[in-house]
Order: sequence, then structure tokens, then C-alpha cells
Amino acid sequence: MSKLEQVLQIEPQNELRFRGPFVVPVTSYMKLTNPSDKTVMFKIKTTAPKKYCVRPNAGILDPNSSIQIAICLQPFQFDPAEKNKHKFMVQSTFAPEGDISVDQVWKEIQPDQLMDSKLKCVFEMVVDQNATAEEPKASPKVCVDD
Repeated sequence: MSKLEQVLQIEPQNELRFRGPFVVPVTSYMKLTNPSDKTVMFKIKTTAPKKYCVRPNAGILDPNSSIQIAICLQPFQFDPAEKNKHKFMVQSTFAPEGDISVDQVWKEIQPDQLMDSKLKCVFEMVVDQNATAEEPKASPKVCVDD
């Protein structure tokens, strides 16, 4: 069984960068583009679902259209010695013709119909020479549904 090549163009291609300080939510963006002449369904998964807010985390992309995905990393205690193993996966499939139930399609899809791409997360601590010793208070988890 050969794996289908990802139809979506994903920017950035290989890694999502998050710039600290990480005492407040930090957002990175991903752009998905459907260059094909078919409608594509997508879903975004992560190895650390409690640490991120992804909006939208799934959807349908019409032919020759794009969407911007906001990925918000929740505040945490940054340790530069700790190796980060968080990853994201963009899964996609061509949408079936006619009226479709998105949930039903994802439940019934066969693995050989899926296209996926993986991106790793990179945390960068920004050192601000003008910063005061006092750090801002961490805010509660911020997630806004559309």
C-alpha cells in the first residue's frame, strides 16, 4: 500500500517556531493552500493537545483557496535543556462528491486515502536586553472559538 502525497501546500513546511518568553500564550501561524481543482478536507492533530489551542483545527478547503491556522501555545515553564518533542500532523483527504457529513467521512476513511504531513515545534527564547526583572503574570488558558 503506497502512501498518498500531501496535496496541500503547508507553510511553514517542516517546523513551527514559537518565540518566548513563554509566561503568556504565544501564537504561531500555519498557512494551508489547496492548489488542486478538488475540494480537500483537513484536520490538524498534535502530540500535546492540552498545551495548544488550534483554530480552526479542521475544515474544508475549496479548490485554489487558502486558510490561515492559528496555533496558540499555552504558558509554561521553559527549560532550554529539555528537548522538545511536540509535533503537529496535518491530515487531508479529497472530499467526496455531494452532501457529506464531515464527521462521518473522518470516521470511515481508510488509511490509504489519507495524506499527512508532520511538523515539529521549535521553541526560541528571546532575550530582551531592556526587559525588567519582573515577569508578567501568566494568564489563564486563552482560546477563542469562532
